Amino acid sequence: MNNEKKIAGLYIRVSTEDQAREGFSLSEQEKRLRTMCEYKSYEIYKVYKDAGISAKTGNTRPAFEELLQDIREKKCNTIVVLKLDRLTRSVFDWEKIIRFLEENDAYLDCANDDINTTNANGKMISRILTSVSQNEIERTSERTKVGLAGAIKEGHIPARAPLGYKHIDKKLVPDPLTKDIVIRIYNLYFEGKSYYNIATIFNEEKILGKTNWKDTKILRIISNEVYKGDYVHGKRTNHPTYYKDVVEPLISKELWDNCQVQKKKNQKNYMRTQTYIFLQKLKCPKCGRILAGGASHKIKSDKWYFYYRCENCKNNIHEDKIEEKIKTLLSDILEYDNVVNEFFLPVLKSKLDNPKEQLEKELKSLNNKRERIKKAYIDELFTEDEFKQESKIIENQIEMINSKLLENSQAEQLNFTTEDILLKRDMDFINKVKLPISYYAFNDNWNLLDRDIKADIIMRYVDDIELEMVNSKYEVKQINFRSTFYSDYEELYKKGFIDKKRPLTYNFNGVCVDSEIRYSEYLPIKDVMQHFYRLNEYYEVNFYKGTYYKETEKLDIGPLRRNEVPIRTFPLQENNNVDNNWVSMGMFATQNNPNDIKVNIRDVFETIPDNVNENNF
Repeated sequence: MNNEKKIAGLYIRVSTEDQAREGFSLSEQEKRLRTMCEYKSYEIYKVYKDAGISAKTGNTRPAFEELLQDIREKKCNTIVVLKLDRLTRSVFDWEKIIRFLEENDAYLDCANDDINTTNANGKMISRILTSVSQNEIERTSERTKVGLAGAIKEGHIPARAPLGYKHIDKKLVPDPLTKDIVIRIYNLYFEGKSYYNIATIFNEEKILGKTNWKDTKILRIISNEVYKGDYVHGKRTNHPTYYKDVVEPLISKELWDNCQVQKKKNQKNYMRTQTYIFLQKLKCPKCGRILAGGASHKIKSDKWYFYYRCENCKNNIHEDKIEEKIKTLLSDILEYDNVVNEFFLPVLKSKLDNPKEQLEKELKSLNNKRERIKKAYIDELFTEDEFKQESKIIENQIEMINSKLLENSQAEQLNFTTEDILLKRDMDFINKVKLPISYYAFNDNWNLLDRDIKADIIMRYVDDIELEMVNSKYEVKQINFRSTFYSDYEELYKKGFIDKKRPLTYNFNGVCVDSEIRYSEYLPIKDVMQHFYRLNEYYEVNFYKGTYYKETEKLDIGPLRRNEVPIRTFPLQENNNVDNNWVSMGMFATQNNPNDIKVNIRDVFETIPDNVNENNF
């Protein structure tokens, strides 16, 4: 440097990472720089401090900007720093600083780096050091991104938990207290409600104790990919990263996609006036576009006709054609829904949705939060209005958890088992045979359901319905169930607690009959007899044994009595009698009349028989 008097601006900066890694506290930097200035006889004009700010390009550093302005105004002429990376770790930014120093006849002196900006060699060395520093920050960034990507794929989402979720062990998981609110928002939006409509409804109902729901908040929820199980990192950057299936979803991907399509409509004015049973479940086999719902009204008969059309290919398929094609399957779904989700709902759903330990843990957390709010109010950190508002929100959440805990305790007192599922299904079938009029009064039947209930069943259980082109027309090819429903259904079936219809040829009083019979898998004979005696508490039921021949696919059983109807068949041998060509089979059958019902008619619909003492076998 030349002999011009040096008036120093001491620049010190520390980021959180620096402090943790190298111990560069502001006070330590200042102490060392003052010692250096005293040694070199520099006059100290001022100390400029930037705390908690990194040297990345684009970061605003108020103190550094103030130092540059003071140099322009000739209040000082030398920047004194501990290391070059206190100023920048970017080669691009360093070139700008060099030009600035040259234009303002100013200098740079580093305590730990031998930097001299008054000659070509010094500038070259400074560029090399800056390049090394920039390389370090870029490598650190790459390692961070790799680690972050791995964490996100494990469900560790680096963001505040959105409504409907909470963090447990750093993972984003559904919050049992608020997840239903999010699901309701999507359902209301899918039905045609606008953001404003939904916000108004929530304010009127004081959801979560709030009356400040905004349409912008509803829009953010509708637009958030996390609710379908995905996550977008760096959404506000030029290069966001999309991660699929990293969070347990609250809604299906189909519903989320459908809501994004609907955003293009005028939400203030749009309201779906018709219910389409298979809406969003059908795709055009030619172009892959989701079919839109349509309806026509015949004034003379006052009847509505529903259809689904492809806007691209101009093909369509009538709704009754779809129903007719898969009616048997729909009836099975409905029967499963009636038994599992209606009759056993108080137990199965409560235990699934309201895990007791999790609820009790949540309740404890809320009680602690309530105490903290009280203390903050006493310490005058809250105004009285703020205290009342926060307390009300917590009290509402506590009330909700207590309600769920009550449901859980009531469910635990009930003694329903998986064995009861098969029993109830057999009872429903017997009631359908003996008391068809009463059965349809007590049980849902697909043909008698209103359109909203049908649509709800399809939405719950069906992923999509595959179509194919036959003679230039749409035909139903295959129905695909939701994986959760299908896995539950299959698990119950494999264990013998759910039946399926299957074609079977059997000998009925010397005559071969081809029919679809309800069939279930193997259960131990002890369980079969328990089941049989429980049925006989309410009905006259007969138990027949026979043989099923695998090669001819015929069942030799009976003879059955006159007017007797098979209830269900099942193997009496485990593993289908693997190596042999025959299987020992059992069949339950009952008379086609109501005269042998042993209890009050209402009881056969509203209750199930208790277990029978083994001494009765």
